[in-house]
Amino acid sequence: MSISGRTAAYDPPATGRQPNPRTHLLSRDNTDRYRRVVAEGLDRVRARIASTDRPLTGVTPAALAPRVAAVDLDRPLADPAAALDELEEVYLRDAVYFHHPRYLAHLNCPVVIPALLGEAVLSAVNSSLDTWDQSAGGTLIERRLVDWTAERIGFGPGADGVFTSGGTQSNLHALLLAREEACAASPLPRRELLPKLRVLASAAGHFSVQKAAVLLGLDADAVVTVDTDADRRMCPDALAAALARCARDGLTVMAVVATAGTTDFGSIDPLDAVADRCAAAGVRLHVDAAYGCGLLVSPTRRHLLAGIERADSVTVDYHKSFFQPVSCSALIVRDGEVLRHATYHADYLNPAPLAADERVPNQVDKSLQTTRRFDALKLWLTLRMMGPDAIGQLFDEVVETAGAAWRLLAGDPRFEVVTRSALSTVVFRYLPDGPDRALADEANRYARRALAASGEAVVAGTRVDGRQYLKFTLLNPETTLDDVAHVVDLLAGHAHRYVRERTAATCPVG
Repeated sequence: MSISGRTAAYDPPATGRQPNPRTHLLSRDNTDRYRRVVAEGLDRVRARIASTDRPLTGVTPAALAPRVAAVDLDRPLADPAAALDELEEVYLRDAVYFHHPRYLAHLNCPVVIPALLGEAVLSAVNSSLDTWDQSAGGTLIERRLVDWTAERIGFGPGADGVFTSGGTQSNLHALLLAREEACAASPLPRRELLPKLRVLASAAGHFSVQKAAVLLGLDADAVVTVDTDADRRMCPDALAAALARCARDGLTVMAVVATAGTTDFGSIDPLDAVADRCAAAGVRLHVDAAYGCGLLVSPTRRHLLAGIERADSVTVDYHKSFFQPVSCSALIVRDGEVLRHATYHADYLNPAPLAADERVPNQVDKSLQTTRRFDALKLWLTLRMMGPDAIGQLFDEVVETAGAAWRLLAGDPRFEVVTRSALSTVVFRYLPDGPDRALADEANRYARRALAASGEAVVAGTRVDGRQYLKFTLLNPETTLDDVAHVVDLLAGHAHRYVRERTAATCPVG
């Protein structure tokens, strides 16, 4: 049975007579309807979260797609209850619930209630953060949060920034600024310089750096990967050698991208040493701290970001380690003047004379986006209701649990672990004994799929040095070591079963 009392089988509901379309508009005459409809939706979510005993149902695309395809979008339903009943069948029942303590897969966090309050408010008011005359106080709140984040990073009073849709956009924005700064400083014409531009990034860094290079019109080989050490951190000496090679070859390094929290390993590059090499070569440093930005408010681990204050720009994803709903992210720059490279004026939106004469604070002058949600409100209410230390305490808890999980796996003869994370990931794999070890890659792939199909837990997968591994990403303070141990046993059981069946199939008795 569904929470609403309907059977799980999908039965397209009947349509009814529709009210005047104006009754659906949020207006001063319609606020009671707004409250009732939203409250009914919140009750459905509350009931679903309260009763969910596993992070997912294990539904397959083949099973769910026909239900969604059967919905006739040209025939609206009679009332909100009918629409919500249908939503139970096509979404809520089979959604992946990150709040569940055995969701251990990707960088998805459970969200704090103050941020959900902010989400409800900002969606209803619907401010757009591109110009002052569409947002007013929202503009000032976002700017205050940018300043607060810059202070936490350690930037001076000239810092600035803007909220973004996520780390991929922030990294693209940072590299756009770096490209334009390189072009402005070079005596070469742009068409001659662009093929010579290079970005140096850790071999363990995020794929968005390569994507940004393509979007910025750089050559296919513009991103040069720098070797990492045994802990998957960028090697400063390897970086120095790469900088020297580029200089020798007549190439211009427009930026070095260091990472504070790699997606797979949670590794933090040695930021001070990287900053030293960048300073010696006169190269911009961008730090992708989309994952590790939670350390900015950690009561015990802020020192792990030592050197981040020397960066020229920093990516932060509040919707990862600040427990905010997607999307809530920002790019913060040391020198706010560089944001001029993203400034374009339009007479109908942000005319240049108005900005110059009246000092109108238009956020579109800094952003790659035009229309943009007031996502900063979620973080604002979180800080006002919880405070930064409470957020940092939650992040510290998941880091501590990940450390305990690493020790658990390191002491389990069934598994092999990779380097211990500075943050909250654990990369490991099941290792069969003896000649069955040749089945390790297939066994780990199978174990992950079988676990997801059961719905009991979700883990991620990745490849390390050409081999198949599993990965825990812990971002839920409710996850305990007992949860982790239970999932470890489930994975071992699935992997062992796969190896046993494969062995039996290839070596029949008699």
